[in-house]
Amino acid sequence: MPVREEAGLKVWQRRERGRQLAIWAGWLIGVTIFLYCFQLISDKTIWFFVLDAGTQAGDLGSRMFPPQWSYVDQLWVPLWDTLNIATIGTAIAIVIAVPVAFLAARNTTPSVLFLRPIALFIIVASRSINSLIWALLLVAIVGPGEFAGIIAIGFRSIGFVAKLLYEAIEEIDPAQVEAVTATGAAKPQVLAYGIFPQIAPAFAGISVFRWDINIRESTILGLVGAGGIGIQLNASVMELAWSKVSVILIAILLTVVVSEWVSARIRHAII
Repeated sequence: MPVREEAGLKVWQRRERGRQLAIWAGWLIGVTIFLYCFQLISDKTIWFFVLDAGTQAGDLGSRMFPPQWSYVDQLWVPLWDTLNIATIGTAIAIVIAVPVAFLAARNTTPSVLFLRPIALFIIVASRSINSLIWALLLVAIVGPGEFAGIIAIGFRSIGFVAKLLYEAIEEIDPAQVEAVTATGAAKPQVLAYGIFPQIAPAFAGISVFRWDINIRESTILGLVGAGGIGIQLNASVMELAWSKVSVILIAILLTVVVSEWVSARIRHAII
């Protein structure tokens, strides 16, 4: 029943029959869809393994400890490769994403009917495909290694950076742009003095934030042969060397924590 307030007092009112039936019909449809989806999932699930998952997780955890700390010496180079994949891939994405963002923004694109749809398609295509899938495709095209990982990170990041950046461009104050234009400034000068100062904080924050995300994503690209510490992780799992796996997971965790701290300090200093 809906509630209506009169003179500070709550007055209960009965819903109309048609509205009440529509609400109950909505709930019935929702519950029916949920039960149907649960049945589909249940038919393809081996519940014995689900019920035994706790025991298996405990057994796997016992095999991972104590970690084989001597294996750390073999992880420095893969960790460095992982950082390079994330950093170079992010830099490539930023270089491509900036012009794409200006083409996608309504207030800066030269053609709303032709160039803007192309730029939006690039953004959507980049964001629709996960970096692991990009890496899987690129490993088949250019071969395994860090190069495939760098390109995969770059392709994935273009859409993220360009989308947030073009939204920031569309939100700029047009008065500042008009003031610079009124002085007789050319288009590059309008861009440098009218637009860029307004989007610089957003651009810096977006770039550092995406680099932080790419640190995480680059740690798993090695699972498909795209370089980085993921190669060691995949090899250790295949060998059932769980004491090495625990060392790798700890190294990944510490790397992500440090990158998070660094990105937060950079964003705080810039913004």
